Amino acid sequence: MTQPTNPGFSTRAIHAGQEPDPRTGAVVPAIYQTSTYKQDGVGGMREGYEYSRSANPTRTALEQCIAELEGGAKGFAFSSGLAAEDTVIRSLLHPGDHMIVPTDAYGGTFRLIDKVQKRWGIDYSLAKVSQPDAIRGEIRPGVTKIVWIETPTNPLLGIADIAAIAQIAHEAGALMVVDNTFASPYLQQPLALGADIVVHSTTKYCGGHSDVVGGAVVVSKSVAVREFADAAERIGFHQNSMGAISGPMDSWLVLRGLKTLAVRMEQHCSNAEQVVEYLQGRGDVTHIHYPGLDSHPGHDVAARQMRRFGGMVSFQLEGGEQHAVDAIGRTKIWTLGESLGGVESLIEHPGRMTHASVAGTELEVPADLIRLSTGIEDVRDLIDDLGQALG
Repeated sequence: MTQPTNPGFSTRAIHAGQEPDPRTGAVVPAIYQTSTYKQDGVGGMREGYEYSRSANPTRTALEQCIAELEGGAKGFAFSSGLAAEDTVIRSLLHPGDHMIVPTDAYGGTFRLIDKVQKRWGIDYSLAKVSQPDAIRGEIRPGVTKIVWIETPTNPLLGIADIAAIAQIAHEAGALMVVDNTFASPYLQQPLALGADIVVHSTTKYCGGHSDVVGGAVVVSKSVAVREFADAAERIGFHQNSMGAISGPMDSWLVLRGLKTLAVRMEQHCSNAEQVVEYLQGRGDVTHIHYPGLDSHPGHDVAARQMRRFGGMVSFQLEGGEQHAVDAIGRTKIWTLGESLGGVESLIEHPGRMTHASVAGTELEVPADLIRLSTGIEDVRDLIDDLGQALG
């Protein structure tokens, strides 16, 4: 099929890496549930496939598609978001290197860096991603090799100015890595703003149906730091060597999810905006963390670099931790559970759940914080359910 010169997002999501099968005409990529491939003589691989840890056609389709959606040169699919993150760090850094990490980072990311990477000689410091000067102040000349940010952050929805921080990182000879999970490729394009590498937990919005665990890495077409010009080759080597790859069924599920990413994200955003409006009218809600609000300190930056403001909302309640926990336990439609980005709405208590691993550190989250992953149900039902749960 001949592609248009500049296809739109949904056209790429549906067709990139997914040409109809030349033999059968099937329009949906096959699930190549195989571990190995017949060779035409010793070393005679067909289209480069010899063993499914190294490459699998279903995974290749996903990797090509997500690279297209992020505007990158090369994509890699992993068994989880943390496997993707671990591979980036291990393939690019050496003992003694330093990285900068957000003060409001996903608890699993912080645990990986603080409890695993640090043991192997990778040092780090913390900085607020909403303050580029704070990041500049943590740079160690010649030692800092990665500036790692999330935007929006998890769970406080902080916003980082991607272009400004990329410039700071590159001036110091460091890579800029962006965790784009909360925004998804539809709402935000970090590589176009100067980032070198994007990571995703494809478990979340990319998969979108809470039926798969996966991760992805996309490398820019023009990595800005000469030392890391071969970043894609190094990540690919480590992906194969470490083996935390996405299996064919998981790859197929994420690929299927990407096809509807645009329409789902539009509904996630619309529902979240109406939920926020409802929360604003409640006297017992003391703080709402949502970049779509004019009062949010990162609103202007988010408006500039995001298509819309996303489906994630966090808020704080009067009455403290126990009141928040009790309210969460009373929901009927909002499902109490970890993760996010699925078509169903989820509610959780970060302090006791997703971010329990950062308790007692600088990353500890407020005890009265509730995090919402706004799904695509009828929004009136979602608001009514919050109303009865909050009391």
